[in-house]
Amino acid sequence: MRKRRLYWILQLVGWGLYFSANFISQGFDPQSLGEQVVRNQRIELTIHSIFFFLLSHYFIRGITIKRGWLQINITKVIPRILGVILLASIIGNILSFSLYFVVGTRTPSDQSLQTEIPLLFGSSFVLFVLWSTVYFLYHYLESNNRSLKYEAAMNEMHLNQLKAQLNPHFIFNALNSMRALVDEEPTKAKIAITQLSNILRNSLITDKKRVVNFRNELNTVKDYLALEGIRFEERLKIKYKIDPRSDHFDIPPMMMQTLVENAIKHGVSNLMEGGLIEIQSNVTDSMLTIKIRNSGQLSGIQKKTTNRTGVGLINTKERLKLIYGDTATFNIYNENDKFVVTEVKIPQRI
Repeated sequence: MRKRRLYWILQLVGWGLYFSANFISQGFDPQSLGEQVVRNQRIELTIHSIFFFLLSHYFIRGITIKRGWLQINITKVIPRILGVILLASIIGNILSFSLYFVVGTRTPSDQSLQTEIPLLFGSSFVLFVLWSTVYFLYHYLESNNRSLKYEAAMNEMHLNQLKAQLNPHFIFNALNSMRALVDEEPTKAKIAITQLSNILRNSLITDKKRVVNFRNELNTVKDYLALEGIRFEERLKIKYKIDPRSDHFDIPPMMMQTLVENAIKHGVSNLMEGGLIEIQSNVTDSMLTIKIRNSGQLSGIQKKTTNRTGVGLINTKERLKLIYGDTATFNIYNENDKFVVTEVKIPQRI
């Protein structure tokens, strides 16, 4: 309803301005032209303005809607709409001059017809081109806006689905870490429960957010690694190399948590002697680089997980793509035949 009202407002205002401007200009110097000439000109202006108004609405717009040209690629529409405009200009001239003869402002023997007919034809063609340009431009912009809103809604829904997949995965791993402690070391189990409570509380707070502050996410990861440290004991070594400027960046919630889980599951837990988990961040040229380094090699199960079936890594890539587009990157590679490095680069969001 709003769009229809806007169309009629623009239609009436546009043709109204054309009529008013010409009506006023024709009365500037009635003495030199003669009052009868000015009167005839204004009658003719009224006639062809009405025909132009009707042709733009019923003919050009009518054919456009009936043929579905608003849904066709613009390069294919241009020659078609120009043909319709040409035809509308011819029809407009025939109807206008026919009515001029009927009301008596012109006669078929008028010498001025040789210049007046091409002039009216040219002006009508230009007016219809301008009208069509505005009409199509509005619809294409509106269609593009609807597409962007739809894409944003779909992206938001997809992000929520990805987060729903990540949270149960994290809870399952955390509960497994605690289960081994309940009977053997109740004190450590209580500490683990407290740490899990902190993690779950933070997860609930950030569940509806697209991004969270880097420092908040890092604190959650620290709680998780402390929880895993109880389970692995001396087999798990943890290092942090954090650039203070990282706190100015936002990252997807649970992203670092997922990458650390993957590093432990496919790296440290597969080594008899355990290994190292190192979290490093660095800021260069308004770009945050996060590196999760773990002992091991990218091969076998881990490579298979990375390339095909790993829900956590696949979700991480998709979430980065949905939030940051092509400005964020994700990479995982071997380093010095000792470590696997998962590297994420994220731009600063303004």
